[in-house]
Amino acid sequence: MSIADLRKDYSRASLSEQDVFPNPIDQFSKWFSEALAAEVPEANAMSVSTVDAGGRPSSRILLIKDVDQRGFTFFTNYDSRKGSELQNNQFAALLFYWIELERQVRIEGRVERISADESDAYFNSRPLKSRLAAIASAQSRPIDSRETMERHYAEVEQAYGGQPVRPPHWGGYRLVPDYMEFWQGRPSRFHDRIAYRLQQDGSWQRQRLQP
Repeated sequence: MSIADLRKDYSRASLSEQDVFPNPIDQFSKWFSEALAAEVPEANAMSVSTVDAGGRPSSRILLIKDVDQRGFTFFTNYDSRKGSELQNNQFAALLFYWIELERQVRIEGRVERISADESDAYFNSRPLKSRLAAIASAQSRPIDSRETMERHYAEVEQAYGGQPVRPPHWGGYRLVPDYMEFWQGRPSRFHDRIAYRLQQDGSWQRQRLQP
């Protein structure tokens, strides 16, 4: 079978304007809860897309760590490729894909750093080895070997022991959405798409998009 012949018909559910909440973050929370209830593997995994100074996009998978009415929070190394790109272009896009439910959610908006207190609180909640790894790794930077990486980790472990402190180059970002889209797979590629756009008065405008 060729790649072009790979296809699946979607038929698990539908999505109408009457099905969704007026606020898209409330709608996301509902779908996210349903993904957890359905035991979707790593339902908190998302693609994060950023753009460099030349307009070249890049994407990677991260884990969402908090969602509230302020936006979507994730954590990373501020000096990484994504951090450098966000320094030059504060806009980004997230994508959640829950194939088991035949659903995806697109989220676009402005990204801001969260407070140092919030970053400290999450860093201190992480497993010890994850905290040490965050200190030891200069994320996205080239290195000559795995052995050198492991030596750096061992040096950090010896230096900090069980009391690692959040390094200034590591912390949280919050994407503040101004566009969200909910996609429900339907038969014959005639999918349901409901989009929300943030208005100047703070309200959300909903509309159906063609598949």
